[in-house]
Amino acid sequence: MKSTDLRPGMAVKMDGNVYVVTQFQHVTPGNLRAFVQVKIKRVPDGATLEKRLRSNEEVEQVNLDRRQMEYLYPEPTGPVFMDSENYEQITLSNELAGDAMMYIIPNTQITVLFTEGQPVSLELPKTVDLKVVDTPPGIKGATATNQLKEATLETGLKTRVPPFINVDETVRISTDDGSYQSRA
Repeated sequence: MKSTDLRPGMAVKMDGNVYVVTQFQHVTPGNLRAFVQVKIKRVPDGATLEKRLRSNEEVEQVNLDRRQMEYLYPEPTGPVFMDSENYEQITLSNELAGDAMMYIIPNTQITVLFTEGQPVSLELPKTVDLKVVDTPPGIKGATATNQLKEATLETGLKTRVPPFINVDETVRISTDDGSYQSRA
């Protein structure tokens, strides 16, 4: 497949290793040749690399098995997930789960990507709804300004929210950058 056909979540084989594409950008600078800038995560150890590929460069795609799994609880070695079809439980490594766990609360359905029977990545939804557990009180009359205040969510994620958001409210958060989207 051509490098321009890559998308986040796809798995590719480069330099003898399997990588999962986490970010993709097709760049066409002025009078220069176009190229593809990708951020990829190596499957065995979770190391993240940035690579620049020519637009017409061929890359080998690896087929991924997508399984719906339910997040059960955290363990010191990593989060425990249960397969929704056969109720088999697996523990993912903390390196593999990474920052994705900041968007997942127990009993949430998540798509886990597998290759050759090994889990390689988590596929998060575009947005998640999380409850605010700590934020300073709102300032009266601060509706006209575009000020944001710090808030801590139930997973430990820190984000910035408008001043009218209070403790125990549920907010919609983007999983791309952790930014506030709306009230849920």
